[in-house]
Amino acid sequence: MSVEIKVPTLGESVTTATIAKWLKQPGDAVKEDEPVVELETDKVSVEVAAPQAGVLGPQAVKEGDEVEVGALLATVEPGKAGAAPAAKAAAPEKKVEAPAAPAAKPAAPAVDSAAALPAARKIMAENGLNAGQVGQGSGLGGRITKGDVLGFLSQPQAAAPAAAPKAARKDDPREERVKMTRLRRTIARRLKEAQNTAAMLTTFNEIDMSGAMALRAEFQDSFVKKHGVKLGYMSIFSRGVIAALKEFPAINAEIDGEDVIYRDFINLGIAVGGPNGLVVPVIRDADKMGFAQIEKTIAGFGKAAREGTLKLDELSGGTFSITNGGIYGSLLSTPILNSPQSGILGMHSIQERPVAVNGQVVIRPMMYVALSYDHRIVDGKEAVSFLVRLKQNVEDPRRLLIDV
Repeated sequence: MSVEIKVPTLGESVTTATIAKWLKQPGDAVKEDEPVVELETDKVSVEVAAPQAGVLGPQAVKEGDEVEVGALLATVEPGKAGAAPAAKAAAPEKKVEAPAAPAAKPAAPAVDSAAALPAARKIMAENGLNAGQVGQGSGLGGRITKGDVLGFLSQPQAAAPAAAPKAARKDDPREERVKMTRLRRTIARRLKEAQNTAAMLTTFNEIDMSGAMALRAEFQDSFVKKHGVKLGYMSIFSRGVIAALKEFPAINAEIDGEDVIYRDFINLGIAVGGPNGLVVPVIRDADKMGFAQIEKTIAGFGKAAREGTLKLDELSGGTFSITNGGIYGSLLSTPILNSPQSGILGMHSIQERPVAVNGQVVIRPMMYVALSYDHRIVDGKEAVSFLVRLKQNVEDPRRLLIDV
């Protein structure tokens, strides 16, 4: 008896995925729980496994197609590997229609159905758009995807009449054109949305890292021996941020329409680099964790990001984010908000610089820090005071232990 393989539930706020790669072809033998297809969502890649052993039947969708949760992917037929089953794919082929004349209404179904995927058609219909307005799609064969429509709607000029088509760019023979991955397109779209939505502003300060470095040097060996993980700067900064957020709760809040949502918990997003781009896994209830637990959680996230095994629920629900460009050598930057969060801290490289201390010029290991925040909800005084408190916490980590 054949068993259907369908798109699984993909996590919070994720309703569609793109067929990234078929790992098995029709007629191939598959084992139970063996991955047969890789899906790419807005956040991570997900492998879908065979529900039973047998032979992979016809594929209902092709690589590059966009699919919704619950959609049929393929079937697993009983039997041994050999010729591919002769049954037709469950998903009917889309009819190719002759180009229709411009319709009186913008959302002419004849135009949309030929050029857009189902999820994209639905959004276009809801917003009175047609395929000609959205333009060339990024899906297989130039079809318009849901991400293409959302990207078009996020542009300020979306409501204006479509401009004359831009002349096709002529590629140089020495250039290579590579289609952006779904994750990269989503990152680009969300960063632009954050800039368009929030009244984003960045304030800076610098931190003398001597105290934090002395703390690590003094307790590193005993910390590793007891907890099995190194004491790093991320846990010191995380605990410093947590203490400062409790003092300035607006930076941990969120705007929802005309309301402000304040929280009595802190979920820290920690930006890490993965093989497909930057991802921000979330340390849930970080305010209840100590240094060791934070270090272990961050180490686990880093390993999972490198291996591409982060889970969808680990990438949602953050209330404040920390990004450390210093590991790549960045001296100063202005991080972009991770919407709908109202604040993000940027850490940078530690460099020895001459500074004035008690009237004397001395050499100290210094780090610039940057706080980008949504000025609609966070006042400049709060943002500056937040960084001053963080500076005090990191320069003298003992403050974190006695809560002052």
